[in-house]
Amino acid sequence: MSAPIPHEPAVSADGGADAAVLAPPELARVQRRTVWVLSLGQVLGGLAFGATVSLGAVLAAEISGDEAFSGLAAAAITLGTAAVAVPLATFARRRGRRPSLAMGMTVALLGVVLVVLAVGVSSFPLLLVAFGLVGAGQAANLQTRFAAADLATDATRGRDLSIVVWATTVGAVLGPNLTGPGEVLGQAVGMPPLTGPYLITVVAQVLGILLYLLALRPDPLLLAQRVVAAARASATAIAKPDDPRVARYAIFAVAAAHGVMVSVMAMTPVHLLHHGASLSIIGLTISLHIAGMFALSPVFGILADRLGRIPTIMIGQGLLAAALVTASFGQESTTWVTVALVLLGLGWSATTVSGSTLLTEASSEAMRTRRQGRSDLIMSLVGATGAILAGLVLAWIGYGGLALVVGIAVVATVALAPLARGPQRVSAAAHG
Repeated sequence: MSAPIPHEPAVSADGGADAAVLAPPELARVQRRTVWVLSLGQVLGGLAFGATVSLGAVLAAEISGDEAFSGLAAAAITLGTAAVAVPLATFARRRGRRPSLAMGMTVALLGVVLVVLAVGVSSFPLLLVAFGLVGAGQAANLQTRFAAADLATDATRGRDLSIVVWATTVGAVLGPNLTGPGEVLGQAVGMPPLTGPYLITVVAQVLGILLYLLALRPDPLLLAQRVVAAARASATAIAKPDDPRVARYAIFAVAAAHGVMVSVMAMTPVHLLHHGASLSIIGLTISLHIAGMFALSPVFGILADRLGRIPTIMIGQGLLAAALVTASFGQESTTWVTVALVLLGLGWSATTVSGSTLLTEASSEAMRTRRQGRSDLIMSLVGATGAILAGLVLAWIGYGGLALVVGIAVVATVALAPLARGPQRVSAAAHG
């Protein structure tokens, strides 16, 4: 990756000029530290996101007075994510991951405050705007997986990326289960009903912002850019091939899996509420779903490194298909719905980890950040569209029908896979 030197170089806080001459062992040390910092940031970000998403549909239905609009909460979050995905990626390209991640979480913090205000004044339009701003935090959370790959090698890129994705498990599982204690705390300080858990979100967001600003040094993206520039200047760089065909498939696979996941997950709280489930049961179901999204991501990262990116994406599609069939035929049972949501999370995880890894290595250095932002934009737009339509489909043909309809995206992902066959198979042995 870079030309080794015999002395220990100085590293500036932002990955400055001296960082360009880091030797590979020192780069590996910086990468390990970066993964740890990003992982801790994902714990905090996952805590905030888990607490937010578990009540989004319920708040939207209550404030709007129409359950057909319940999906607009998730839609607003994903539209907000889409709106800032490319600007955040562009900002990161110019200024680094550290200020980009901190900025995304700061905008989300403003959104959380506005959610509480919107519920207090019973304003549905303000609630949607607030959830849109919360989406900026999700955009930052998504960007961390690419930040983990900035300094990674091809042989370990899937693993490093998946470790950061996995770290979200801790906060994301705890978040929905803090709705009960959060509500008690909110009542004690006079907050509107159902908004107490957002106190926890505020604390998590503030800690995440401080973590990125203070600890993500040197900046991994700026350091990676300078390492590549130094290698090219010393004629030791190997040109990274660009494969738009494979990159397009990776973007499609990640977006399709996200659309399937958001569509079903967003409607599950409303469906369970109709069947008499309590907020605690709903919170547990969502937390188990989010655990499925993140808990086994290192396993899928290792599979992506060893089996190949596309085979792991196919594993994800099999898990998604199993989830949709289970949700459709087991819709009357809270237990089977919970099982379906766990499978849904696992399928999303396998596809997202492997697809994001495939996108990164199918893109040249010049195109990588741009395509990463575009991928987050497209997956968010697909998720928002799915959430909007999911509410309408739920009201039309029910939860089971919704699960079968979104299966079209799974079929399409499998059918298009042969078109993306190429140099995507990477293994540790091949690089070792």
